[in-house]
Amino acid sequence: MNTEIKEREIKGVNGWAMLLAVIAGVIIGVIMMILGFVLVGGDEAPENPSFFALSAAGAIIFIISLICINGLKILAPNEGLVLTLFGKYYGTLKTDGFHFVNPFCSAANPAVFGRFGKKVSLKAMTLNNDKQKVNDEEGNPIEISVVVIWRIKDTAKAVFAVDNYMNYISTQSDSAIRQVARQYPYDVSENGDEKSLRGSSQEIADVLKAELQSRVEMAGIEIMDARINNLAYAPEIAAAMLQRQQASAIIAARQKIVDGAVSMVDMALKKLSDNNIVELDDERKAAMVSNLLVVLCGNRDAQPIVNSGSIY
Repeated sequence: MNTEIKEREIKGVNGWAMLLAVIAGVIIGVIMMILGFVLVGGDEAPENPSFFALSAAGAIIFIISLICINGLKILAPNEGLVLTLFGKYYGTLKTDGFHFVNPFCSAANPAVFGRFGKKVSLKAMTLNNDKQKVNDEEGNPIEISVVVIWRIKDTAKAVFAVDNYMNYISTQSDSAIRQVARQYPYDVSENGDEKSLRGSSQEIADVLKAELQSRVEMAGIEIMDARINNLAYAPEIAAAMLQRQQASAIIAARQKIVDGAVSMVDMALKKLSDNNIVELDDERKAAMVSNLLVVLCGNRDAQPIVNSGSIY
């Protein structure tokens, strides 16, 4: 049997008109009760029982007016009020303003404790959970946290489908980030042909949003955005991973330096040969190449040595 409750929006009566009616009812009821009590004390009371009826009618009007006060509701923009009537879902009031609804209806919102303040916010809200330690695809422990932008799109599901929608989305966010983090490495591999948590931020955000949306759909929640807010290696391996990153950076830098040095040496030899500046045999070319590579690839400035004689 399908017991899913779908949202049903209701329209309230003009609250200002009902407020005037309630005030008028209170005043009329008090006057009728006072008038009836005064007349009951007169000499005509035993012969005219309508004075008792006048007091009783005034008391009834006064009580009904007080009960109707409970039906006056004020809503700000992007607020909703989920109402139940004797335990059954009555409807959701979403229109901002001053309204009057069935005074026997009560507001329901499990995320708010207490009798008052049971309105459900329809605004976009931010969830930023604490960092948690998970393992990436390669098994490396990492610390990760996400920031989620969400809002309630179905108030009935949010209130009645889960026990507390605030705790529910917080728990599902932690579960979703663990699931996504296990599918990708922290950083790209050497060939760089795969997605990573650090290098593919937009792709990971899309996957995380879809994963989280599928988990909170039953609670009537819409995920507007979900992105990684904090990402780092766990402290126990952070130093080792930093050294590996530094080594990779040094190797990449050295490779670029060597490529540039070789091209410059090749250009120098071609210029000398094309312009007929000097004719070099293989041994002198080797010596020149060696010297230029030392100068171009060295970490320190070269110290020149003047050779006044022949190399032979």
